[in-house]
Amino acid sequence: MNSFKNIINRGNISRFRLIIQIISFAILVYGGMFGITVSQNLPAFACPYNNYSGATCYILALQHGISMSWADFVSFRGLGFATGLFSFILLFIFLNKAWCGFICPFGLIQDLLTKLRASLGIPFIHFNEKKFKRIGYLKYVFLAIAIIIPIFIANSFFGAPKISHDMAAPFCQMCPGRVIAPALVGDMSQFNIDFSNPTTMFMSGIGIVFTVFFLVGSFMKKRFFCLVCPMSALQFIFSKLSLLRLIKDSDKCTSCGNCSRVCDIGIKEIETDLLSKNLVTENCMLCMNCVAACPEQDCLTIKFAGIKILESTEEGFSKRYTGDVKSGTFKKK
Repeated sequence: MNSFKNIINRGNISRFRLIIQIISFAILVYGGMFGITVSQNLPAFACPYNNYSGATCYILALQHGISMSWADFVSFRGLGFATGLFSFILLFIFLNKAWCGFICPFGLIQDLLTKLRASLGIPFIHFNEKKFKRIGYLKYVFLAIAIIIPIFIANSFFGAPKISHDMAAPFCQMCPGRVIAPALVGDMSQFNIDFSNPTTMFMSGIGIVFTVFFLVGSFMKKRFFCLVCPMSALQFIFSKLSLLRLIKDSDKCTSCGNCSRVCDIGIKEIETDLLSKNLVTENCMLCMNCVAACPEQDCLTIKFAGIKILESTEEGFSKRYTGDVKSGTFKKK
């Protein structure tokens, strides 16, 4: 048992993660070609605008589910919405935000853009703490749009007119996934503006703008879209329920800063927070890079239902990286 544990702790976490990402990408983007359907309430971007998708992003189901009258919430339709929400939470309980780090197909696209930028030798953009937080608030704005607008479509408040059904899935209309996911299977039909009426024209136009925003932003900053992703915000609401956790023993931390340096998102709390035990923050995607780069024995651990499945070790660090830890001049072998 100890030998198996040592193999994991010394293993190449990045390579393992990339393999899982590629497999997940193939299933979620192209699974429908082979009759593979994983889930209709997945906590990862698996866009149904792609006719060959092997799953469906829960954000779409959430918007459709909320777009009902108050009376419907206590009917069989409301029960169906509750069942979908429960299945989403159940899936999330097992893998927490590792859905973002290991499974989301748009995470892999961003990682490939990062590799392209690195190969060109172009430096990445780094946000200061104030900008980091401001940009991060956008995820909650998008989540609010996805929830509030559908409610106003089905219900009138204080006699005000209901919102048009042309905005039944407002975030999906803006989401770059609506444009990019079909393009991955050769369908370029979403690269246009719908001139049916002013509402569809505006929303489809915003979708094109956000697609450019996604591609440029993700090229300039590692995992840029993850900072503004409403799925990340929705997942964080339930993160405390998850069995998978990132745990820090602050007594063993030497503040070397390796963890924050290798974080693709740019989370500083992993280094500076000496009080919290569970360090899965709203922006964390549980990629486990921080654990792999920590040279202190058992300082950072990944636990599932209280059982350690990965822990930081000095030997593991030396197997993965070379260079000086204290100065931060280290790199992958």
